Amino acid sequence: MDILLALKPMLTTLVLPATSGLLALFGLLFWAWRRGGRAARLPVACAGLVTLLMWLLSCQAVAIWLSLHLLPQVSPITPEDLKQHRVQAIVVLGGGVDNAALEYGSPTLAPDAMSRLLYGVYLSRTTGLPMAYSGGIGWSGLSGQAPEAEVAALTLSRLGAPALRWQEKQSRDTRENALLTTALLKSEGITHIALVTHAWHMPRSVRQFEAAGLRVMPAPMGFVRSDLAPFLQWLPSGTGLRESAWVIKERLGLWLI
Repeated sequence: MDILLALKPMLTTLVLPATSGLLALFGLLFWAWRRGGRAARLPVACAGLVTLLMWLLSCQAVAIWLSLHLLPQVSPITPEDLKQHRVQAIVVLGGGVDNAALEYGSPTLAPDAMSRLLYGVYLSRTTGLPMAYSGGIGWSGLSGQAPEAEVAALTLSRLGAPALRWQEKQSRDTRENALLTTALLKSEGITHIALVTHAWHMPRSVRQFEAAGLRVMPAPMGFVRSDLAPFLQWLPSGTGLRESAWVIKERLGLWLI
């Protein structure tokens, strides 16, 4: 019984669509290869290569490798680092809104945004530094939805946490996060910030905020990593595909700015 329970994570992963679907596709392609004529083999081979690529990109081990080799690396910091470098404020970048959260009956932050906010709150409480949240309605957002900074403020009130000192509500992407937040903070004499966002998003974010005119100390969180056993990291999962997509998107973004 203990052996079966130990195999439970692997068996569960094999049954879920990301793995079972790709395995089924491999099987069907191999069957078509064996039964089809020569004319069918080239498209079947190409489909097989694409399937293999999807398998690899869906593995957390590959997502971790991509993050290490495609993106500039950033290191975690401590609250003492912020004090030592005389940071004046903490800026948390938005990460998405669940516009109709049924459990609250109102908007709430998406999980990525919530993780950023909670880390910002931790840094703010341990250092006493004021906190800003930057996020409006993204390019893909619905018209009429609440700006993300307002949702972040609502979230803090639900948690009984200290209120935001600044809310930047107009930005639609990272570039506008930087430009509008810089204008807001510089009007109050703030020029040196700690920037909170996911580690994979940090290199591009730092470039944008420094180009806007602020001194930036990266305060990364949400590193691409895994607590799974090494073998399980090579099985496809939605998490692996999502993290690979994050890294590829950020690499493209760094090339374009």
